[in-house]
Amino acid sequence: MTMAETIEPVDRIALRAALGARAVVLVGMMGSGKSATGKRLGARLGLPFVDADTEIETAAGMTIPEIFAQRGESEFRDGERRVIARILTTRAPLVLATGGGAFMNAETRARIAELGVSIWLKAEFDVLMRRVRKRSNRPLLQTADPEATMRRMLAEREPVYALADITLISRDDPHEVVVEDALAALDRRLRQEGKE
Repeated sequence: MTMAETIEPVDRIALRAALGARAVVLVGMMGSGKSATGKRLGARLGLPFVDADTEIETAAGMTIPEIFAQRGESEFRDGERRVIARILTTRAPLVLATGGGAFMNAETRARIAELGVSIWLKAEFDVLMRRVRKRSNRPLLQTADPEATMRRMLAEREPVYALADITLISRDDPHEVVVEDALAALDRRLRQEGKE
């Protein structure tokens, strides 16, 4: 039985009202399901869904692997920070899926805290590796030992991801289960805010 099955259904209209003009921002490692969950969460909330990586590629006129190869990670991160700030400032309310490293930037975290509610989709190492092996477009995993790279990144990033407003476990359940869990967690968070 999942968390979503043990509680009463979420009133999406009340949830949208409590959210106001804020964004719902999904953070977490590559392969944690931010885009897949974000699309469905946006549809359930009646909000547009935006994938920050897609927006970065559009702004740069090249793919993320090309940006990494031609301009380096530092320039990619700077562009990522600017694109996320622009999206949050001009397009909220919406559901935004960020790249795995975006939340590591203190300025981006502050902007998300100011203009959104952050949800960390936390997945176990084995789940992440199984998912990322399905795609070869992960520049940070183009190493001699992708598993060691993933473990190192998890060790570095998880303490920062833990600063998110909400933590949800991303597991190999149907996407709708994770979406229901996200709706319930958002509802609890926004109700708590209303009492403060």
